[in-house]
Amino acid sequence: MPGDAPTRPIVKLDDVERVYKMGEVEVHALQHTHLEIPRGEFVAVLGPSGSGKTTLLNLIGGIDSPTSGTVVIDGQDIAKHNRRQLTYFRREKVGFVFQFFNLIPTLTAKENVQFALELAARDGVPSGLDAGELLDSVGLGDRKDHFPSQLSGGEQQRVAVARALAKDPVLILGDEPTGNLDFRTGKLVLKALRDVNREQGKTVIIVTHNSPMAAVADRVLHLRDGAVTQIDVNEHPVEPEDVVW
Repeated sequence: MPGDAPTRPIVKLDDVERVYKMGEVEVHALQHTHLEIPRGEFVAVLGPSGSGKTTLLNLIGGIDSPTSGTVVIDGQDIAKHNRRQLTYFRREKVGFVFQFFNLIPTLTAKENVQFALELAARDGVPSGLDAGELLDSVGLGDRKDHFPSQLSGGEQQRVAVARALAKDPVLILGDEPTGNLDFRTGKLVLKALRDVNREQGKTVIIVTHNSPMAAVADRVLHLRDGAVTQIDVNEHPVEPEDVVW
């Protein structure tokens, strides 16, 4: 029902498993996972290497499909989608921020975001979003005419956040978005993501192995050996500028 949309969880996983076969060996990357994430939250997925964090993120983002179970994102059971439908889903619904920036080196920061806006145009109709304003929203208004080689790692990652916003997604997914950054620049990227969450109402889910960084989240999912072992709700999340790691 349309009236249910604001309260319906944006992410709902029901008995999800992801099993990979390596020769004769089966690897259970995610096991019987049940999960609901409310719309508009900032969520951290915390766990050691090999715990299933990236697998979970890839399933939510439609990069991978479950072996069994349902993955409902914004009302769509994407576990039933074929490859073409998943491509459309990713293009329309999800903005990705990876550990590596993957900016086009011959384009300025603004041109990188503008290129993403052109790719995101629906049926040739521009979204109405502005590359300069998107860069302003992540604190890079004065760096929009610089090339990636002229930007710090933290600035490049914030360009990547602005680029992820170009399609006006319902979800922003970050896989270790501060993993290649030092402490100071990592906090700036974290602040950019938190600002996007608070000011634009985007649901943000980040993967990390860094416990202090997870303290900025509204909700923390703990993963180990492919299972969600604990879910913490932070009544008073730490501000990004106050994080110490």
